[in-house]
Amino acid sequence: MKIVISDPAAKWFKEDFSMGKNDKIKFFSKVYGSSPVQENFALGFTAEDAPNKMAVRTERNGVEFFVEEEDVWFFDGHDLYVDYDEKEDELRFDYKK
Repeated sequence: MKIVISDPAAKWFKEDFSMGKNDKIKFFSKVYGSSPVQENFALGFTAEDAPNKMAVRTERNGVEFFVEEEDVWFFDGHDLYVDYDEKEDELRFDYKK
């Protein structure tokens, strides 16, 4: 599994989510949502200062993005691609095998 953050998404996190150098974003599974990879579960994200057992990580523009070991199951063997849709003013998540 890998995490791919587009330039527009990285810019969104830096500016709109107020992320600075050495800040971290954790992607995690949350109940009661929907996603193309898990029924009844959605993808969430949060700023995280103290990661616990990072399984996958990537760095973009000084911000570290990661998934912890306990949430790898959610991706079901898919890579996570994060992009920003300027027209809709929202992040887009894509899952690719």
